[in-house]
Amino acid sequence: MSLKIPEHVAIIMDGNGRWARKRGLPRIAGHYKGAEVAEDIVEFAIELGIKHLTLFAFSTENWNRPKGEVEALFELLRRYLQTKKDKLYKLGIRVRFIGRRDRINKELVKLMQEIEEESKKFKNLFLNLAVDYGGRDDILRAVKKAVKLQREEITEELFSSLLDLSCSPDPDLLIRTAGEKRISNFLLWNLAYTELYFSETLWPDFSREEFLKALEDFSRRKRKFGRVLDE
Repeated sequence: MSLKIPEHVAIIMDGNGRWARKRGLPRIAGHYKGAEVAEDIVEFAIELGIKHLTLFAFSTENWNRPKGEVEALFELLRRYLQTKKDKLYKLGIRVRFIGRRDRINKELVKLMQEIEEESKKFKNLFLNLAVDYGGRDDILRAVKKAVKLQREEITEELFSSLLDLSCSPDPDLLIRTAGEKRISNFLLWNLAYTELYFSETLWPDFSREEFLKALEDFSRRKRKFGRVLDE
């Protein structure tokens, strides 16, 4: 079977806390290990020829976690971006952040904007990092923009352009790790025809081999988009 490479893969990176708990480690240790895995999967995506990769890093609901964990997560993100940005540029990755920015530390927002600006000329991979992102919040913010327009102007295509992920085509494949079988308020509009793949593997244990399993499963599927296909 030849491997079909999706243009856009989205990943819900779940299971960091459970991975740490199994090892008697603090939850943040799982997040640090998960960041290492994300870095490797990003590099592998480039090798495979995937053009768009969207990673769910922090949801609008994650604010409900203990304050110490939230602060540690944002410190991990800041440290990762600061220390890895040159590597991202060297790999030819354009980085874009989707989600709200009004609740994030201003210094981190400044760093995010700097990376978006400095990487905008690169085209090897379009990496979308979802930070303080929620699908309902995304749609609500788009509606608030749309109500300022004339009713006749509002089409499906125009509404899509008001969403955070307007910078990329809709995902072809969504991978969620750690055995949960739900999309957890992620890219609700954009996942309309996306193929879903659920892995039992906790994100810190997710490997290139596991990623290939997801792509092999995707390659066996016939995407109909509402049409009738000949068997």
